[in-house]
Amino acid sequence: METQETPSEGPGAHRHFICASFNQDTTSLSVGTKMGYRLFSVTAVDKLDCIHEGVEGPDVYIVERLFSSSLVVVVSLSMPRRMNVYHFKKGTEICNYSYSNNILSVKLNRQRLVVCLEESIYIHNIRDMKLLKTLLNTPINPTGLCALSVNHGNSYLAYPGSATIGEITVYDANNLSTVTLIQAHDSPLAALTFSASGSKLASASEKGTVIRVFSVPEGQKLFEFRRGMKRYVSISSLSFSADAQFLCASSNTETVHIFKLEQHSPR
Repeated sequence: METQETPSEGPGAHRHFICASFNQDTTSLSVGTKMGYRLFSVTAVDKLDCIHEGVEGPDVYIVERLFSSSLVVVVSLSMPRRMNVYHFKKGTEICNYSYSNNILSVKLNRQRLVVCLEESIYIHNIRDMKLLKTLLNTPINPTGLCALSVNHGNSYLAYPGSATIGEITVYDANNLSTVTLIQAHDSPLAALTFSASGSKLASASEKGTVIRVFSVPEGQKLFEFRRGMKRYVSISSLSFSADAQFLCASSNTETVHIFKLEQHSPR
């Protein structure tokens, strides 16, 4: 998410916001800025309480917090191939890793840390940050599109299986093995997300007209929603409700669609 320079309270009043993301249970909001990054506690819909401001490096374009813990992952535009992991309450660096190309996205759960590059994916053990697996020569993925189940019991990872069609590779990040390939769409993927339990996976393609939901790990299509008829749109995000009864989609048309995942019994 990008915004214009926005005034904020306190010293150094003007900050340029670069990115923003919720943690895995939406209790915290992380914001990357030209000055560093900030962490907010989400206690009410009309109020954000700043709980930490990190100034270890400028131009932060990726900042991810692990649930409500003190672990935060930061990537800066000044060093886009380097990932820094901090214990923000102690103000110390836990570790850092450098990769062969720019880091496009980072995903976390209580078992795994996943780093996505344009043509490779790195899977780390969250406990000691040891590199467990490198998925090389993955299909070209210029946006770093991937999704990691927040349910650490399964740690399913989904990423594009093709650069030309909407194929999804579902990978077991705990057992380090491919689970299934899902032929989801005719055109390349634009968005992916798991439900909280990791039992459902939603996807949208670059056309943005159809959103589909699949069972995991079987890969069976459960639902199909039509977001539009003929007009193509860019789906920027998909998100399940906590109980997986609703699916939300946002796009570049400045609209939000909410779909109900409801099975209709045969008449």
